[in-house]
Amino acid sequence: MDKWLALKVGLGSAAFLAAMGGAWLLSLPPASASKAVPPIPPDEVEATLSALKPPKRPRPLIAIIGINDATETTDYLMPTGILRRADIADVVALATESGPVTLFPVLTVEPDLTVANFDVRYPEGADYVIVPAMSRDDDPAALQWIRSQAAKGAIIIGVCAGAKVVAETGLLDGKRATTHWYYLDEMLGNHSTIRYVPDRRLVVDDDVITTTGISASMPMALTLIEAIAGRHKAESIAQDLGLTHWDARHDSNAFTFTRPFALTAMRNTLAFWKHETFGMELQPGVDEVALALIADAWSRTYRSRAVMFASTAGARPTRNGIRIVPDEITGSWPAQQRLPSVREPPARALDRALRSIATRYGRRTADFVAMQLEYPRGHRNKGATLPTGDPGIPLKHFQPS
Repeated sequence: MDKWLALKVGLGSAAFLAAMGGAWLLSLPPASASKAVPPIPPDEVEATLSALKPPKRPRPLIAIIGINDATETTDYLMPTGILRRADIADVVALATESGPVTLFPVLTVEPDLTVANFDVRYPEGADYVIVPAMSRDDDPAALQWIRSQAAKGAIIIGVCAGAKVVAETGLLDGKRATTHWYYLDEMLGNHSTIRYVPDRRLVVDDDVITTTGISASMPMALTLIEAIAGRHKAESIAQDLGLTHWDARHDSNAFTFTRPFALTAMRNTLAFWKHETFGMELQPGVDEVALALIADAWSRTYRSRAVMFASTAGARPTRNGIRIVPDEITGSWPAQQRLPSVREPPARALDRALRSIATRYGRRTADFVAMQLEYPRGHRNKGATLPTGDPGIPLKHFQPS
């Protein structure tokens, strides 16, 4: 009798949870809304560039801080790679502690310095500090160091959910800001004096800058280059990245938690027997920005992850001197599970990765990845779009499973 009662209770609980889950799913919007966003007023553009002028040095010093146990891949690598290729500043990749930085969801890198080493070498502080998303918003070493740099006159830039880290320092109190769409309510709930600014990929308030999701670090870096070295230099780097235009416009309505987003996350997670690991050969001199975008995208499908492999141990330097540590030591990888080498500019590489993800897992998974990256694909307003490159050729060894 007790067994039957336990069974009935269990089945009843399961039915209740299923009903609650179904009700929650039905409460979500079936799709995100989209709207046209007007161009940024010229005076706002000028104010942004003026606020981003180097505060200390003619050739500024830019520090990108990460915590060792989980810092977002593209937030950390994309600003470092873009700003180094521009060669208009000294760019230093930091960690709070000694040892490698494990990036999320993929890649491991050797930082240039710890924050303590940086303080010894540059006691006057950085001109700019870029704060990526981190696994913890309250890491004591990171918060203390960011506050100390702000006190020394550095401009603080919170990329993506790095804005939550900056908020924890108190530097966003009473200021206008933005962040990744998924974390916006959390940030505003924890810091009620922050004033949210919609429809901007980049928000400047005095000496603190915040951005929307992961892909926003590309227009942020280009805007910073323009502020430091002028429009011509920024356009040159944009061309190298595979872009024809960029600005701060952003359709905030297009990024929200929808029913297809939730269902894709659930479906892909539950299909654990179909999860795949793809290998990407870690070659010296690789474009670190394209590599980060490709590996990040393939590791956000909830069906796959990317790993870096090399024939010998030891970190490999990228095009701009970032040292990436291979995940696996092997001289080969099965062709069907191998991602192609980077052969194109970063923006086009990301577009191609999303097309390949759509080919293998379906359009909804590609949209799911783009939503996580807060990447405005070409069907949205043109001003905010990171433009696509060539239409691409499907990768021969990627066929729908």
